[in-house]
Amino acid sequence: MFEGTHTALVTPFRDDRFDVEAFRALIEFQIAEGISGIVPVGTTGESPTLTHEEHSEVIRTAVQAAAGRCKVIAGTGSNSTAEAISLTAEAAKIGADAVLLVAPYYNRPSQEGLYLHFRAIAEAVDIPIILYSIPGRCGVEIGIETVARLAADCPNIVAIKEAGGNVERVSQLRAALPESFEILSGDDSLTLPFMSVGAVGVISVASNIIPREVSHLVGAWQAGKHEAAAKLHAKWYPFFKSLFIETNPVPIKAALAFQDKMSADVRLPLAPLSETNAAGLRAVLREYHLI
Repeated sequence: MFEGTHTALVTPFRDDRFDVEAFRALIEFQIAEGISGIVPVGTTGESPTLTHEEHSEVIRTAVQAAAGRCKVIAGTGSNSTAEAISLTAEAAKIGADAVLLVAPYYNRPSQEGLYLHFRAIAEAVDIPIILYSIPGRCGVEIGIETVARLAADCPNIVAIKEAGGNVERVSQLRAALPESFEILSGDDSLTLPFMSVGAVGVISVASNIIPREVSHLVGAWQAGKHEAAAKLHAKWYPFFKSLFIETNPVPIKAALAFQDKMSADVRLPLAPLSETNAAGLRAVLREYHLI
């Protein structure tokens, strides 16, 4: 269902307002380059700083722009279960194909709390759900046993975006889950290692800029062309790492601005990329002939 490359889209701003034109152009570029799906208003889309109205507007714009040409996986997670249910129901109403639910951040719930949180959302909607475990951002990991319980008890929880940086955990997830339950890498630099032990694709930050190249890497592995995939991983690994020299999505937005695709604007409390890191990122982009 979610094999392939899905882009964790940035949310372009201009003068602190959602830049609809730049967002639509980014989606057209993604589709033209052969992306499998797009993920509006995830972490990369600065979801915590959007109003509920903006959140819905970004998802609606993505659904309309995609027009059925690729999957739309809407970020609808929250540290409030009631809010996550509301956002998820709205995304389903708008026409998203699936939703991405990040673990509740700051609250630091127990594993039982996580289970009850995700189960409540799943029972409130019919839309397919992808769990999102990123302990570095949330302060809590969705435990393997918890994922297995949710997969068994909630038919519409069908996948997980794994961003804990641990290849062994992917092996453990794969062993604990039914074959139909899909695992997606949440880190560009770990896509190839994760796929080697059972992941079926990636939700990518880098594909905002290089969707075709990331798709080729994933596709090569899926096609059994493991040597070709390894070469692509080695080629693009420095680029992947350069996009995390500061907090995501600050570097990726700066890179897109260097390409004149949008403003580099981010919302507080995020700050613009430092001059030193901006110079380094510009040099990397030049090295890869991206500017």
